[in-house]
Amino acid sequence: MTEVELTSGDFTEENEPFSLFGAWLKDATAAEINDPNAVAVATVDEKGLPNVRMVLLKDYDERGFVFYTNFESQKGRELLACQKAAMVFHWKSLRRQVRLRGEVEIVTDQEADEYYATRPRGSRIGAWASKQSRPLEGRFALEKAVAEYTARYAVGNIPRPPHWSGFRIKPVSIEFWHDRPFRLHDRVEFRRETPEGDWAKVRMYP
Repeated sequence: MTEVELTSGDFTEENEPFSLFGAWLKDATAAEINDPNAVAVATVDEKGLPNVRMVLLKDYDERGFVFYTNFESQKGRELLACQKAAMVFHWKSLRRQVRLRGEVEIVTDQEADEYYATRPRGSRIGAWASKQSRPLEGRFALEKAVAEYTARYAVGNIPRPPHWSGFRIKPVSIEFWHDRPFRLHDRVEFRRETPEGDWAKVRMYP
């Protein structure tokens, strides 16, 4: 078991999900070895088949949960088409999980530009060089593209590609799960009818 002193106490008494999520993320940041902000994002394709992959949460507040990607990637195309998604965080060292789902919106250009500017230079080059989710004939083709964009932006600012930005999931449900002995886990779900509505809290059978 983790030796981290947990900050959130009896989470089942909380009446608002975002401050609770912040407390759990703080605990995870202290306990997890790698990427406490790693989260699985689920979408559906044009045939209704689900897809899921890991991304990194880059921001959150009462408006929702933000990550960044190439809009021409598979997840980018699916999010733009469906405008709905789900997320799940799993912190094994803490025996905790958070699930959420809701509508999706694109972050503002200012938000995307500000985050893009914080990325390492190589990552900004990679956003230009990678045709994400499309067939790659060989590693050399990717390395060639990286070299070309490195030469193009050898000095000065590297602009954000027009096809690269962020999505915000605006949750209508957020469920908190904590492992308990004999699989009698604690589960609390916060629900609302719209992303602007008031939260209702429901305690769930495990």
